[in-house]
Amino acid sequence: MIQASARTLNIVGFSGNVHRPSRTRTLVETVIARIAARHPATVIKSDVFDMLDVMPDLGLALGSPLPAKIETLIERIASADALVVGTPVYKGSYTGLFKHLFDLVEPQRLAGLPVVLTATGGGDRHALVVEHQLRPLFGFFSAHTIATSIYASGLDFVDGQVQSELLEKRIDAAARDLTIWLTRADHTQELRKLGALAS
Repeated sequence: MIQASARTLNIVGFSGNVHRPSRTRTLVETVIARIAARHPATVIKSDVFDMLDVMPDLGLALGSPLPAKIETLIERIASADALVVGTPVYKGSYTGLFKHLFDLVEPQRLAGLPVVLTATGGGDRHALVVEHQLRPLFGFFSAHTIATSIYASGLDFVDGQVQSELLEKRIDAAARDLTIWLTRADHTQELRKLGALAS
């Protein structure tokens, strides 16, 4: 009897924090782990990157040609079946280096990409950054931002790990919202290819 090979989905995480370890990276990793747990019959290939992976080159990059490690990261993001992105919040917004990375991405490369939006900050007053800043940013790229966004404050972590029932519920909701995109990943990839050709 010939068994069908297991389906493989490529989930990429990017944390915009300049520290390692960081709460932002932990949140991104937790979301990806929860996504994988919802798809036990699927092979999930996941990689998580953060700002340190493209430093100091990112701060000096002004455009094409890009340094190899920046172009490699952009290619990994653009070729993913889904992206989980996270940023720390400073002064009510994402960091300048986080924005600079996506300023270097050609818009058509992210068209149709399912994106889970996450952010971390010191307190709840920063929570709207996900809706007011991250969602419009990825909307510009014509990416498909998942309906449930995730914001975590410092109180949601204990010893660097997620320890909040409400935050856990939002993570589960986002993983559930992403499911429809993962079940139609082949179709989504074809649409993304067509979109890139039309751009």
